[in-house]
Amino acid sequence: MINHRGPEFAELLRETTTGLGRLIGTQGEVILLTGSGTGALEAAVVNTLSPGDRVLGVSIGAFGDRFAQIAEIFGADVERLDFEWGAAADPGRLAAHMAGAEPYRAVLLTHNETSTGVTNPLRELVATVRGAPGDALVLVDGISGLGALPFEMDEWGVDLAVSASQKAFMASPGIAIAAVGERARVAEAEARMPRFYWDFGEARRWAEKGQTPWTPAVSVLYGLRVGVANLEAEGRERTWARHAAVAAGAAAGLEALGFSLVAAPEHRSATVTAAWLPEGLDWGEFGSTLRSRGLVLAGGQGKWSGRILRMGHMGDVTWGEIDAALAVMAEALGAVGRPADPAAARDAGRAAYDALAGVGAV
Repeated sequence: MINHRGPEFAELLRETTTGLGRLIGTQGEVILLTGSGTGALEAAVVNTLSPGDRVLGVSIGAFGDRFAQIAEIFGADVERLDFEWGAAADPGRLAAHMAGAEPYRAVLLTHNETSTGVTNPLRELVATVRGAPGDALVLVDGISGLGALPFEMDEWGVDLAVSASQKAFMASPGIAIAAVGERARVAEAEARMPRFYWDFGEARRWAEKGQTPWTPAVSVLYGLRVGVANLEAEGRERTWARHAAVAAGAAAGLEALGFSLVAAPEHRSATVTAAWLPEGLDWGEFGSTLRSRGLVLAGGQGKWSGRILRMGHMGDVTWGEIDAALAVMAEALGAVGRPADPAAARDAGRAAYDALAGVGAV
């Protein structure tokens, strides 16, 4: 550990936040807070809104619901625009809704919904909000998308986006990331929701001295700096392409094993693939069988608990790891009485991967 009030930490903080800004596509400020992605969502809400503000929560799954719930708990007047789980938000429906409603102070959007494996058409959704009456702030949950999926904060007109260290940035959990645009920063002066630990103003004042207001997760910042440096070395477009290729391979391999994918092809996430469990396949037994063979996959959340599985592939993930995972899944399916062809799954996955990554890619 180093002194978090000393010059070494100041350089660590400066280097990491500057690199994150480039990866997110913003020339604005990036604030690092010690906490989780959910903490970042709370920070986004309390630093820009006041009790009673009209807020539209656009939700396509469990994490969209969480964003709206946080705003409600702090006193916002939240209206929900819910889309069916497994589908992406429709910009046309959003436009029609906003055209017929009283203006909102803010609209809450999800970049990538990991509970269902769906990526929203975020650029179009942001443009819809910015084109609607009322000049609403655009607050984006980018926790599982930033760093892995195309995202241009300044160009698209996003006012505030949040993420977390343990997702595509490949560090340990413990750092909440907030990219704050000028309109969101202006909104802070009027925001009246209670805040202390998550106060952007306090974080900003200390950041000017190369410090954080509260004791930071120094060890996590070391890892985050490395993750950011690795992504910058790879280049954003190559990172985005790699994630898309790996996701295509995972999707094709799962289908060859007999799974039906949740999301439509045009909205499938490049960081997590969700698939329906076949009729009669018990997730508890299957998940335990996978784990006993060294593979950990996530199950469903909320109303989809026990109905789907989710394969994460964000960050430092290559085709070789997906290939190995498909082989283990085929073996586990056989162990629970559902024989599957591992070679067919791996071949199908490799073909889909190569089609995007180029033959011979690793």
